[in-house]
Amino acid sequence: MREQSSSFDVARVVRELSELIGARARKAYQPHYEQVVLRLNRKGKPSTDLVIVRGRRVYTSNRDRPMPSKPSQFAMVLRKHLNNSRFVAVRQYGFDRVIELTFEHGGGQLKLIIELFRDGNVLLLDDEGVIIQPLTHAKYASRTLKRGVPYTPPPEAVDPRQMDRAALDELLDGSEHNLIRTLAARANFGRVYGSTVCSIAGLEEKMDSNSLDSEQRDALEQAIQSMLDELSAGAGAMMWMVDSEAMAAWNEADNEADRDTASAGISEIAPIDLSYMDAGMMVEVGSLSLAYDAVFGSYDAAAFIRREEERLVDSGEDEGERQAKLDRRATQQRAAIDRFHERAAITQELGKSIQDNWEHVESILTQFNAAVESENWQSVEDKLVDVPWIDSVDPVKRTIVAFLPDEDGEPGASITLEVASTVHQNAQRYFEEARSQKSKSKGAQAALASTEEAREKAEKRAAKDAAAG
Repeated sequence: MREQSSSFDVARVVRELSELIGARARKAYQPHYEQVVLRLNRKGKPSTDLVIVRGRRVYTSNRDRPMPSKPSQFAMVLRKHLNNSRFVAVRQYGFDRVIELTFEHGGGQLKLIIELFRDGNVLLLDDEGVIIQPLTHAKYASRTLKRGVPYTPPPEAVDPRQMDRAALDELLDGSEHNLIRTLAARANFGRVYGSTVCSIAGLEEKMDSNSLDSEQRDALEQAIQSMLDELSAGAGAMMWMVDSEAMAAWNEADNEADRDTASAGISEIAPIDLSYMDAGMMVEVGSLSLAYDAVFGSYDAAAFIRREEERLVDSGEDEGERQAKLDRRATQQRAAIDRFHERAAITQELGKSIQDNWEHVESILTQFNAAVESENWQSVEDKLVDVPWIDSVDPVKRTIVAFLPDEDGEPGASITLEVASTVHQNAQRYFEEARSQKSKSKGAQAALASTEEAREKAEKRAAKDAAAG
């Protein structure tokens, strides 16, 4: 599950935040170095926490969360300037991953800038756009972020909402890269939404961008427009589960704790339909904030606890108990990494096997679709007992479980095929799953490295204390 927001995600979150306009800012907290929580109150309604994770995500949440008893310097500045101010406006800078929140009080207006790209920042500005306080001071080639300096946003990114056919043609003709890379980077779609455009348009991701003919460009233009229309007019969000077991666990969860446990099975979230994902593994939720809260809410709500644990390691208090906890955590993290690696290896191999048996899979899909077209799903399902290469069908999900040939040409490994998708798209679905598992593995490895480092510090400190008597 990707941790960083895309421009599409930011656009939907901004629209959701507009529903909070009129709320009063009550208190600001900084439960962790990278996280800021701003509590908002709407008249006659429960308070809502605006959770900001620097450079990654922003969403609303109603979870119970422990908070530090003493505010940080940044939280104190936010409280001083924003307490009891009214939230009056929110906007996205172009189609970039930057959000501007405007608050108003008797002394004028203040703006809270939230940057959601890598190494992004959170900054409070006065009514003239001068930085009152950044979460972290930073200096780049094109801008400086520190107190007393006018805020300069990052260089403006491409806004696909402003891209007409001429601009699209220019983008494609001027690119020396394949289609997915061009859409992801140069058109500001990102990998996930670039893949969605290709899927809707029925275009291969790896084809050269400048090789698209007029008909293919028409399809691409229409696909982009349909995505943007869904983004602007749609509501809610979608979550995709890794498999049927994860789906069952989510559907059976009837409380926050169970949902937090089941959230480990969420592979992707988005404000629009990702057509290349498995539609049968999709769950709709009321907002993108709810989706973010489902995936990251428990982790983010424990931010203060993590900070206190980090301080405990640094302070050297209760080393024996702390070391035992670190040992248990490391063991759990290694087990999780092993599971992610195993799942990634399996799905990667199945995707490759589909490609290696292209003609076989194409034949199964062609014959099955022809049979369904001439009869119906139920009739075809009844006849499958005599078909050795198809194990089962799911009319609801429009999928079949088929077999690939083994070394003797007999039915071997089983694969799930979406009958409405091409061989390439079915293979890509497995590769996407492998990438998702590898991404989770990297996250788990980073967490393990952090745990190992903390454990090493604890061991050295314990040895030093023992030597000192």
